[in-house]
Amino acid sequence: MQDILNLERFPLDRPGSEGWRALVARCQSDLATTGMFNLERLMREDIAAAEVKALTPKFETESFRHEREHNIYFLQSIDGLPADHPALARRKTSNLTLCADQVASSALLRLYEWPGFAQFLAAAMGKERLHVMDDPLARVNVMAYGEGQALNWHFDRSEFTTTLLMQAPDQGGAFEYRTDLRSDTDPNYEGVADMLRGNDRQVRQLQLTPGTLNVFKGKNTAHRVTPVAGITPRVIAVFSYYEEPRVTFSAEERIGFYGRAG
Repeated sequence: MQDILNLERFPLDRPGSEGWRALVARCQSDLATTGMFNLERLMREDIAAAEVKALTPKFETESFRHEREHNIYFLQSIDGLPADHPALARRKTSNLTLCADQVASSALLRLYEWPGFAQFLAAAMGKERLHVMDDPLARVNVMAYGEGQALNWHFDRSEFTTTLLMQAPDQGGAFEYRTDLRSDTDPNYEGVADMLRGNDRQVRQLQLTPGTLNVFKGKNTAHRVTPVAGITPRVIAVFSYYEEPRVTFSAEERIGFYGRAG
């Protein structure tokens, strides 16, 4: 992995070493205090740029245009909340998506399937072990956000979200987040409504650099990508790991996310 990752700075290939343990401890501390950690330029910038160049024709001809209006929960309704509750305000998400089977020979899939990467992530997240998905589409996704496109406010289904920025846009495309807006025991609907109105002073904004690994607590951290402006799209990879082995999506889920079952 030396050819695609900055392993001198981030010794993911040396589990148990002093440097590896120090990096894991730093990431655990960042997760505990801010709800996320970043490894800036983990992937070499020239490799990230080459990956984007190779994938650009696929985005133009093979990608799925994911476009819909949704609320922060991606649900039609929530028991106990009226349909017009401000926490259920709907906003538009739009991007182009490539699935794992469309990036089969990429450095991204190499990284995803490298056991050292999953081992490091599990340690940083305080997990005993993480497994790659068996799903041929969902295991790695690469999204492009062009002019006017955005990923709107939402919570993720999984506890942690693992992304790698491949290309920054000319303007916009900032990652905005509100750590611990809800908890597993308190949905905090009024707090969600306040944030969506723009009244939450704990919302933070982050501009990532290409090659940066970003891991955050996506289940209870509200987050979005602001609209992109300019001719250069924002391109980001999403890696999906699970504590259970052999996880796959249903055919219905694949169709909803990717427009196809296989």
